[in-house]
Amino acid sequence: MASSAQWRRLYDELYKLYGDCTCPLKHASPFQLLVAVMLSAQCRDDRVNEVTKELFAVAPDPASMAELPVERIAEIIRTCGLYRNKSENLSACAKKLVDEFGGEVPHTMEELTTLPGIGRKSANVVLGDAFKIPGFPVDTHVNRLLNRIGLVDCDDPVKIEAEQNAKVPPELWSNFSHILIQHGRRVCDARKPACDRCTIRPICKRRGVKDK
Repeated sequence: MASSAQWRRLYDELYKLYGDCTCPLKHASPFQLLVAVMLSAQCRDDRVNEVTKELFAVAPDPASMAELPVERIAEIIRTCGLYRNKSENLSACAKKLVDEFGGEVPHTMEELTTLPGIGRKSANVVLGDAFKIPGFPVDTHVNRLLNRIGLVDCDDPVKIEAEQNAKVPPELWSNFSHILIQHGRRVCDARKPACDRCTIRPICKRRGVKDK
């Protein structure tokens, strides 16, 4: 099991490269971030930002989204993957926010994960980026990097989150996830990691990486 010092060293090395990161999903409110996060599953961030520009022009808040027909939502978000399922979740989520939360996005993990289409990862993004409440979203990049580097040895996002939370100060959680994602996208590719130009190679076990 990796020590707190090992976790902190990884954070510090990645921070030198990426600094303080912000969520790349464009939003003007917690609700808009919630929507963007829901749309981001199996969809690039730049595509999500294109789609939400049109979507938020007609439905910028829970009340207007709840009134929008599911078919219209699906039409607008069609270029996002899984658009049929997402449109149903967006409509149901907006209606639940209006009916049960006074049209406001809740700011606890327990309440957020009662919303249709929202799991722990999405809830942690909203907590960290919309409310500045410590949260560590574990997406595919975060999962892959932490296993490859050798700080964890499991594929369960909940266990990975718990391990990180036990070893890293809460004020770093959200940014740690962001900088891991940046490194996963820019350097540590799933199939062809650029180990030759990776500055954290000295502290990486390179699990599963085959040398050329």
